[in-house]
Amino acid sequence: MSNSIEFKHKNDTDSSGFLLWQVTMLWQRKIKKELDKLGITHTQFVLLASLAWLSKTNKNVTQIDIANQSKTDRMMVSKVLRTLEEKGFLSRQEHETDTRAKTITLSKEGKVLLQKAIKNVEQVDTEFFSVLTTQANGFNRNLVTLISKNL
Repeated sequence: MSNSIEFKHKNDTDSSGFLLWQVTMLWQRKIKKELDKLGITHTQFVLLASLAWLSKTNKNVTQIDIANQSKTDRMMVSKVLRTLEEKGFLSRQEHETDTRAKTITLSKEGKVLLQKAIKNVEQVDTEFFSVLTTQANGFNRNLVTLISKNL
């Protein structure tokens, strides 16, 4: 048995996965700092924002819609939405046509909180990604490609 661990890459900066991990951790740390001020987690923010985004064009947003929009696990979404409902940030009612589903809507308090959170998160994003300058659009296109090809 060899004492040496073999890696494909000669340098850690050659590993896209490791670099993505590092960037994600740095970015999430900054987001968390801002959202902690508002008393919500990053996951709670993403689900509230997904709900608000979907509500712009659909009055019957369901838990499954939110899970699909945010690319997150349905069971986790259910638990987080329950917590957000307990905090008074959203409500769940019977769906108009699907008896198995609930329609999720933001409460007045949820809208106020989310607007503050969006402002803070967008400011973090602007500062964090500003170093990409003119490459930001290409970076975003590459991220969209990664998402769409790996679903």
